[in-house]
Amino acid sequence: MAPTRTASTSELATSSERTGRGRAARRALVLSCLCLASLWVHTARAEGTYLEPQVFLAQSFPDGVPDPRVLWINRALRGELRDLLGEEYGALRLRHWTREQRSAWILEAIGKEKPITVGIVTGEHGIERLEVLVFRESRGWEVRRSAFTAQFRSARLDDDRRLDRPIDGITGATLSVRALQKLARMSLFLHQRIRQADDPA
Repeated sequence: MAPTRTASTSELATSSERTGRGRAARRALVLSCLCLASLWVHTARAEGTYLEPQVFLAQSFPDGVPDPRVLWINRALRGELRDLLGEEYGALRLRHWTREQRSAWILEAIGKEKPITVGIVTGEHGIERLEVLVFRESRGWEVRRSAFTAQFRSARLDDDRRLDRPIDGITGATLSVRALQKLARMSLFLHQRIRQADDPA
Protein backbone atom coordinates (compact mmCIF):
# COMPACT_ATOMS: atom_id res chain seq x y z
CA MET A 1 0.00 0.00 0.00
CA ALA A 2 1.32 3.39 -0.99
CA PRO A 3 2.27 5.59 1.91
CA THR A 4 -0.13 8.43 2.74
CA ARG A 5 1.30 11.78 1.75
CA THR A 6 1.04 14.52 4.35
CA ALA A 7 0.57 18.05 3.02
CA SER A 8 3.46 20.32 3.82
CA THR A 9 3.06 23.46 5.89
CA SER A 10 3.57 25.65 2.83
CA GLU A 11 0.88 23.76 0.90
CA LEU A 12 -1.56 24.13 3.78
CA ALA A 13 -0.82 27.83 3.99
CA THR A 14 -1.37 28.24 0.25
CA SER A 15 -4.67 26.37 0.44
CA SER A 16 -5.75 28.50 3.39
CA GLU A 17 -4.90 31.67 1.50
CA ARG A 18 -6.91 30.50 -1.50
CA THR A 19 -9.88 29.70 0.74
CA GLY A 20 -9.58 33.09 2.42
CA ARG A 21 -9.40 34.87 -0.92
CA GLY A 22 -12.43 32.93 -2.14
CA ARG A 23 -14.43 33.88 0.92
CA ALA A 24 -13.37 37.52 0.60
CA ALA A 25 -14.39 37.54 -3.06
CA ARG A 26 -17.76 36.05 -2.22
CA ARG A 27 -18.28 38.60 0.56
CA ALA A 28 -17.38 41.41 -1.83
CA LEU A 29 -19.81 40.05 -4.41
CA VAL A 30 -22.61 39.78 -1.83
CA LEU A 31 -21.94 43.33 -0.60
CA SER A 32 -21.97 44.64 -4.16
CA CYS A 33 -25.30 42.94 -4.82
CA LEU A 34 -26.75 44.35 -1.61
CA CYS A 35 -25.56 47.84 -2.49
CA LEU A 36 -27.07 47.59 -5.97
CA ALA A 37 -30.33 46.28 -4.53
CA SER A 38 -30.39 49.11 -1.99
CA LEU A 39 -29.76 51.67 -4.73
CA TRP A 40 -32.54 50.17 -6.86
CA VAL A 41 -34.98 50.21 -3.94
CA HIS A 42 -34.05 53.80 -3.11
CA THR A 43 -34.54 54.92 -6.72
CA ALA A 44 -37.80 53.03 -7.04
CA ARG A 45 -38.92 54.58 -3.78
CA ALA A 46 -37.94 58.06 -4.98
CA GLU A 47 -39.53 58.05 -8.42
CA GLY A 48 -43.21 57.48 -8.88
CA THR A 49 -46.79 58.60 -8.48
CA TYR A 50 -47.61 58.92 -4.80
CA LEU A 51 -51.15 60.22 -5.22
CA GLU A 52 -53.22 60.39 -8.39
CA PRO A 53 -54.45 63.92 -9.14
CA GLN A 54 -58.06 62.71 -9.31
CA VAL A 55 -57.73 61.18 -5.83
CA PHE A 56 -56.18 64.38 -4.49
CA LEU A 57 -59.11 66.40 -5.82
CA ALA A 58 -61.69 63.94 -4.51
CA GLN A 59 -60.11 64.08 -1.05
CA SER A 60 -59.97 67.88 -1.18
CA PHE A 61 -63.63 68.22 -2.20
CA PRO A 62 -65.44 65.33 -0.46
CA ASP A 63 -68.85 66.76 -1.43
CA GLY A 64 -67.98 66.55 -5.12
CA VAL A 65 -65.16 67.92 -7.24
CA PRO A 66 -66.18 71.19 -8.93
CA ASP A 67 -65.74 71.59 -12.66
CA PRO A 68 -62.26 72.82 -13.57
CA ARG A 69 -61.79 76.44 -14.54
CA VAL A 70 -59.02 77.82 -16.73
CA LEU A 71 -56.74 80.72 -15.91
CA TRP A 72 -54.98 81.98 -19.02
CA ILE A 73 -51.46 83.28 -18.48
CA ASN A 74 -51.36 86.50 -20.47
CA ARG A 75 -48.32 88.70 -20.84
CA ALA A 76 -49.00 90.70 -17.68
CA LEU A 77 -49.56 87.62 -15.53
CA ARG A 78 -46.51 85.95 -17.03
CA GLY A 79 -44.39 88.90 -15.94
CA GLU A 80 -45.79 88.77 -12.41
CA LEU A 81 -45.08 85.04 -12.18
CA ARG A 82 -41.54 85.65 -13.41
CA ASP A 83 -41.02 88.20 -10.65
CA LEU A 84 -42.59 85.86 -8.09
CA LEU A 85 -40.65 82.72 -9.06
CA GLY A 86 -37.42 84.23 -10.36
CA GLU A 87 -37.87 82.31 -13.61
CA GLU A 88 -40.28 81.83 -16.48
CA TYR A 89 -43.32 79.64 -15.95
CA GLY A 90 -43.80 77.87 -19.25
CA ALA A 91 -47.50 77.00 -19.24
CA LEU A 92 -50.00 78.98 -21.32
CA ARG A 93 -52.90 78.20 -19.02
CA LEU A 94 -53.58 76.67 -15.62
CA ARG A 95 -56.57 74.67 -14.46
CA HIS A 96 -57.96 75.15 -10.98
CA TRP A 97 -60.90 73.79 -9.05
CA THR A 98 -62.73 76.41 -7.02
CA ARG A 99 -65.65 76.37 -4.63
CA GLU A 100 -66.59 79.31 -2.42
CA GLN A 101 -63.38 80.47 -0.68
CA ARG A 102 -61.25 77.47 -1.61
CA SER A 103 -59.21 76.65 -4.70
CA ALA A 104 -57.17 73.60 -5.65
CA TRP A 105 -54.18 73.71 -7.97
CA ILE A 106 -52.04 71.04 -9.58
CA LEU A 107 -48.73 72.69 -10.39
CA GLU A 108 -45.27 71.63 -11.50
CA ALA A 109 -41.75 72.90 -10.87
CA ILE A 110 -38.34 71.52 -11.77
CA GLY A 111 -36.38 70.01 -8.88
CA LYS A 112 -32.90 69.32 -10.17
CA GLU A 113 -33.68 68.13 -13.69
CA LYS A 114 -37.26 66.84 -13.76
CA PRO A 115 -40.64 68.29 -12.81
CA ILE A 116 -42.29 67.64 -9.47
CA THR A 117 -46.10 67.62 -9.57
CA VAL A 118 -47.72 69.08 -6.47
CA GLY A 119 -51.36 69.46 -5.42
CA ILE A 120 -52.17 72.49 -3.27
CA VAL A 121 -55.42 73.65 -1.71
CA THR A 122 -55.68 77.28 -0.62
CA GLY A 123 -58.40 79.02 1.34
CA GLU A 124 -59.24 81.97 3.56
CA HIS A 125 -56.52 81.05 6.03
CA GLY A 126 -53.74 80.33 3.54
CA ILE A 127 -52.60 76.91 2.42
CA GLU A 128 -54.85 74.13 3.67
CA ARG A 129 -53.07 71.20 2.10
CA LEU A 130 -49.93 70.53 0.07
CA GLU A 131 -49.16 67.08 -1.33
CA VAL A 132 -46.44 65.78 -3.65
CA LEU A 133 -48.38 63.85 -6.28
CA VAL A 134 -45.65 62.77 -8.71
CA PHE A 135 -41.89 62.76 -8.07
CA ARG A 136 -39.53 62.05 -10.96
CA GLU A 137 -36.06 62.74 -9.55
CA SER A 138 -33.76 60.09 -8.10
CA ARG A 139 -33.03 62.20 -5.01
CA GLY A 140 -34.97 64.54 -2.78
CA TRP A 141 -38.08 62.36 -2.42
CA GLU A 142 -38.17 63.16 1.31
CA VAL A 143 -40.18 66.31 0.51
CA ARG A 144 -43.26 64.12 0.13
CA ARG A 145 -43.25 63.22 3.83
CA SER A 146 -46.11 64.70 5.82
CA ALA A 147 -43.66 65.94 8.46
CA PHE A 148 -42.20 68.23 5.79
CA THR A 149 -45.35 69.26 3.90
CA ALA A 150 -47.16 70.07 7.18
CA GLN A 151 -44.91 73.13 7.47
CA PHE A 152 -46.88 74.80 4.67
CA ARG A 153 -50.22 74.51 6.43
CA SER A 154 -51.77 77.97 7.03
CA ALA A 155 -48.85 79.66 5.25
CA ARG A 156 -49.65 82.98 3.57
CA LEU A 157 -47.81 85.53 1.47
CA ASP A 158 -46.28 88.53 3.21
CA ASP A 159 -46.08 92.01 1.69
CA ASP A 160 -43.04 90.96 -0.36
CA ARG A 161 -44.88 87.93 -1.73
CA ARG A 162 -42.72 85.57 0.28
CA LEU A 163 -44.03 82.86 2.59
CA ASP A 164 -44.78 84.32 6.00
CA ARG A 165 -42.82 81.56 7.75
CA PRO A 166 -39.50 79.76 7.36
CA ILE A 167 -39.58 76.27 5.88
CA ASP A 168 -37.00 73.88 7.30
CA GLY A 169 -34.87 72.28 4.60
CA ILE A 170 -33.86 68.65 4.12
CA THR A 171 -30.25 67.61 3.65
CA GLY A 172 -29.77 66.31 0.13
CA ALA A 173 -33.12 67.66 -1.05
CA THR A 174 -32.40 71.39 -1.31
CA LEU A 175 -33.62 71.79 -4.89
CA SER A 176 -36.81 69.85 -4.22
CA VAL A 177 -37.49 72.00 -1.15
CA ARG A 178 -37.04 75.16 -3.20
CA ALA A 179 -39.38 73.84 -5.89
CA LEU A 180 -42.14 73.24 -3.33
CA GLN A 181 -41.63 76.67 -1.78
CA LYS A 182 -42.04 78.26 -5.22
CA LEU A 183 -45.22 76.34 -5.90
CA ALA A 184 -46.63 77.22 -2.48
CA ARG A 185 -46.07 80.91 -3.17
CA MET A 186 -47.49 80.53 -6.67
CA SER A 187 -50.69 78.87 -5.44
CA LEU A 188 -51.26 81.65 -2.90
CA PHE A 189 -50.64 84.34 -5.49
CA LEU A 190 -52.95 82.69 -8.03
CA HIS A 191 -55.64 82.21 -5.39
CA GLN A 192 -55.54 85.93 -4.65
CA ARG A 193 -55.75 86.66 -8.37
CA ILE A 194 -58.86 84.56 -9.02
CA ARG A 195 -60.53 85.84 -5.85
CA GLN A 196 -60.02 89.41 -7.05
CA ALA A 197 -61.45 88.47 -10.44
CA ASP A 198 -64.51 86.88 -8.82
CA ASP A 199 -65.00 89.79 -6.43
CA PRO A 200 -63.52 92.94 -8.04
CA ALA A 201 -64.93 95.15 -5.31
